[in-house]
Amino acid sequence: MADIASVLHLRLEDMHAMTLTELAQWRERARVRCESDDSDT
Repeated sequence: MADIASVLHLRLEDMHAMTLTELAQWRERARVRCESDDSDT
């Protein structure tokens, strides 16, 4: 959850209400965004 919060700036309160499937989908979005940021440098 920390990676989702740090990359996508979602609050813990928002993530608490999500299902495990939703969290996994958001984590994948965070991973993709983080990797695209890394490739820019």
